[in-house]
Amino acid sequence: MGRSVSDEVENKETGAANVSNAYREIDCNQSVYKVGFPPKKNFVTEFADTFKETFFADDPLRPYKDQPKSKKLLLGLQFIFPILEWGRHYNLSKFKGDLIAGLTIASLCIPQDIGYAKLANLDPNYGLYSSFVPPLIYAIMGSSRDIAIGPVAVVSLLLGTLLQNEVDPVKNKDEYVRLAFTATFFAGITQAALGFLRLGFLIEFLSHAAIVGFMGGAAITIALQQLKGFLGIQNFTKKTDIVSVMRSVFSSAHHGWNWETILIGASFLAFLLFAKYIGKKRKKLFWIPAIAPIISVIISTFFVYITRADKHGVQIVKHIKKGINPSSVNQIYFTGSYTAKGFRIGVLAGMIGLTEAVAIGRTFAAMKDYQLDGNKEMLALGTMNVIGSMTSCYVATGSFSRSAVNYMAGCATAVSNVVMSLVVLLTLLLITPLFKYTPNAILSSIIISAVVSLVDYEAAFLIWKVDKLDFIACMGAFFGVVFVSVEIGLLIAVAISLAKILLQVTRPRTALLGNLPRTNIYRNIEQYPEATKVPGVLIVRIDSAIYFTNSNYVKERILRWLRDEEDQLQTKSLPRINFLIVEMSPVTDIDTSGIHNFEELFKTLKKRGVQLVLANPGPVVIEKLRLSNFTELIGQDNIFLTVGDAVRTCARKSIEEDT
Repeated sequence: MGRSVSDEVENKETGAANVSNAYREIDCNQSVYKVGFPPKKNFVTEFADTFKETFFADDPLRPYKDQPKSKKLLLGLQFIFPILEWGRHYNLSKFKGDLIAGLTIASLCIPQDIGYAKLANLDPNYGLYSSFVPPLIYAIMGSSRDIAIGPVAVVSLLLGTLLQNEVDPVKNKDEYVRLAFTATFFAGITQAALGFLRLGFLIEFLSHAAIVGFMGGAAITIALQQLKGFLGIQNFTKKTDIVSVMRSVFSSAHHGWNWETILIGASFLAFLLFAKYIGKKRKKLFWIPAIAPIISVIISTFFVYITRADKHGVQIVKHIKKGINPSSVNQIYFTGSYTAKGFRIGVLAGMIGLTEAVAIGRTFAAMKDYQLDGNKEMLALGTMNVIGSMTSCYVATGSFSRSAVNYMAGCATAVSNVVMSLVVLLTLLLITPLFKYTPNAILSSIIISAVVSLVDYEAAFLIWKVDKLDFIACMGAFFGVVFVSVEIGLLIAVAISLAKILLQVTRPRTALLGNLPRTNIYRNIEQYPEATKVPGVLIVRIDSAIYFTNSNYVKERILRWLRDEEDQLQTKSLPRINFLIVEMSPVTDIDTSGIHNFEELFKTLKKRGVQLVLANPGPVVIEKLRLSNFTELIGQDNIFLTVGDAVRTCARKSIEEDT
């Protein structure tokens, strides 16, 4: 027993000597800078700065400074109507590119519009209407050079699903169409309001992972919905989930399928996919997949007409109303129960359309190296949908497939949208009767080939590798759309995205820091295993702002770090911890709950004989700590500019105590 006690005493003495030597190796003669306090601001100034940074971070009024009134007026008009700015520099060379691009996307949009209108349970002419008026409005007000405007598959499906839950599109066709216009009106109001109030950051709450999952699920759902036209089924379920759709498909297999329809659909689907493959392999042949849909429509329509396949069960488009968009102002519900329903549907459709359009616009803006004003885009999209709702259009937005073709065709400005719109106008005035014998199967094939690219499995795999929580959000949205409904999938996407934010806010990361050998740098010991702990000092970094949602967790986590470290030191018979340094560089803000928990932490540590030390608190944090008198409680001499300064001072104090 005596021998064991002697060994223990010797170990402690050796440990104390090592600690003393370690401290003496630290340069105690270097000058130590103290943390500075920011200049005081009154409430009005502080509120104004915060408001400006939140809503006007891009400083949109900067070009107007020191300008005469006439110049300010011109700049204001150019802000609302960007065409006044880029139109001054427009030339024949740019028009050639826009003309080719406009004609190319027109050949793609016409058959797509007819199919997307059916997806929204509307007559085909409404799809064409939506590619006539909205693109013209966008060309005047939009700031993207590459985005192509018109109906899109996802929004058409969402709109059709939500609308038919309220009104039967067959039995109450007029009310259904009126509700569609009402939803489009409120979608435009929502988009314009977000842009005008500079609230575009709200769409960022739908994470990239959630969008990937939602779009993929919507693509699968859209493709499944096309089985009705692809197989020639007469009676088809109104539900969109995969179980209901497959049950409807197989229950009609013996008497509901039409082999001529299947032959037409399969043949042209193979042709469209092959054309898309060629365009993907050789970028210069982008025009092949762009014109493939209209070629398919022409050939299949001619084939059905000469063989009169419609007499043998092949379903055709039949009549498409001829003429330009009629006014629909008096058809929008501004009062009554349908107004609230239209508002709810419009907000959802508007937000999805906005998210898709802004993402597309930013993608191509980055490729061409120009800036895209998100709030200006929202204002343009909202205005075009409000006007569209009054001219018999349903929700239009940016189409990725058409925008990609527009970009590859060499578009220079939004004039390509004008060219496309004029081609659609000619179609409405002259060509619509020729679509009478177009088989529904070819429209289904066109839609299926168009939505295939929405299933981005490469992005999903990358999300899985990078962030498992993001992958859960992605798959949650995907399976929600596929197995339940589009709106439930969207709700799951938003819910999981918000849950991730809450998880990160309520459970911020903390790290134990050590000293990198022969440097004055302190880093996470998990990331840098060679980093060594400073004897008698525990250094913890908090990687988040400290609010009421996480302040108690931060306090408990710091105490747990201390408890675990002391247990290890006791096991090794090494000296205990005397100082706990909290590295606060990542802490951007702290509220009263956070300060209160720091006060409790200080008192708890004091009872255990441990001194709390702060390193590098930011201006907002140190000001709030000063106003709450926490700096006086902890002592000004226990707040340092860097971790290195704090360690040197703690070392000096320990050496003085030892001597």
